[in-house]
Amino acid sequence: MPKQPRRRRRDGRHPRPPRPSTLDTSRGRIQLVEHLTARPRTARRINPLWYLLLLLPFIGVLWVPLYAGGSPAVLGVPFFYWYQFVWVAITAALTAIVYRATT
Repeated sequence: MPKQPRRRRRDGRHPRPPRPSTLDTSRGRIQLVEHLTARPRTARRINPLWYLLLLLPFIGVLWVPLYAGGSPAVLGVPFFYWYQFVWVAITAALTAIVYRATT
């Protein structure tokens, strides 16, 4: 099928091609078209101190004297195991906090 030339608008100018952003299937093929009300994201300055929170899991897990003992046990599980498991949850929470603060 030959390519048809674009129609001119009433004022004689060519229509602007749409910018990609959302799905438009009005022409029988998949195209991406930007909303007219969309505004470009403005650059935001990120405070690098948020990333220091990610050091806490390293310190808590890699400093072995903190959890080298076998007591206290929780529900029969030795301290070493539940201490490590608690740090998994803390690390996930800290990662989410840093992600939300920096994006």
